[in-house]
Amino acid sequence: MSKKLYDKTLEYLKRKEKILFITTSNRWTNELPKSSQIARSLREEVGRGKVEIVDAFKLNIVPCEGNVSTKEGGNHCGSKGSKLEDSRKNPSGHHRCWANINSPEDELWKISRELLESDVVMFFGSVRWGKLNATYSKVIERLTWLENRHTALGESNLVKNIEAGVIALGHNFNVARAVELEKENLTYFGFQVPGDLSWGWQWSKNSSDEGLSGYKKDIKDFKEEFSLEEHIEECVKKFGEFIKKG
Repeated sequence: MSKKLYDKTLEYLKRKEKILFITTSNRWTNELPKSSQIARSLREEVGRGKVEIVDAFKLNIVPCEGNVSTKEGGNHCGSKGSKLEDSRKNPSGHHRCWANINSPEDELWKISRELLESDVVMFFGSVRWGKLNATYSKVIERLTWLENRHTALGESNLVKNIEAGVIALGHNFNVARAVELEKENLTYFGFQVPGDLSWGWQWSKNSSDEGLSGYKKDIKDFKEEFSLEEHIEECVKKFGEFIKKG
C-alpha cells in the first residue's frame, strides 16, 4: 500500500520545479534512516536538479526560545526586530527569529533560505513514542515565526503559495495519527497541504510487538516493499549516461 502512495507522491513532484526535502531522522553510524532513504530515492527519480535535501539533524539548530509567550513582551515571536541582518543567510529579508540574534551560531537559516524559494517543502522523519522525532519537532517549533507572522502579527503569509507534506515511518505505533497531526499543523502554518504529499509506513499494527526479530524483519520488509536501493542505483546510472551524452 505505501509503495502506491510513494508512486503518487513521485508523480505529483515530477510536475514541480523547485522542491525542498528536510530529513530529520538519525543514526549514530553512517547508516541512512529509512525515511531518508525515501527522500533520496524520490530525489533521484524526480531529478537532482529539482530537489534540494537538507539534513536537519546535522545542522546546529538551537531550541525555540518561546517568544510567543513572554512575561514582559507577550507574543513577539518573529517581530521586526528579530530580522536576521545577513544578505547571504537571509536573501529574502523575511527570516525573523530571535534565536538567530541571541545565538549567532544557529543554522536554521539553512532551512528557511531554501524553504522560502521553494514550490514544495517535504519533511521526512521517524515516529518515536507516537510522534515525529525530536529533530522534526525542533525545526517546526523554530519555524513558528512563519505562522506567527500572519496569525498574530497581522502581516502577510509567506508560505501561502508553498505546498507541504510529511512522510513518516515507524515500527509499530501511531504513525497514521502522527502524520495527520502534522498535516493539521502544516495547514495551520499557512501551507497548502495536498493529500498526495503526506503518508506513513508502519511495519506492525501490534504496538506490543517489541521482539528483536521483528526489528530485523522490519528492515527486510521495508527493503522488499520499496526496493529503494535498486531505484537509486538505476537513477544514478541514467544520470551518469545523461552527463556523458551532454
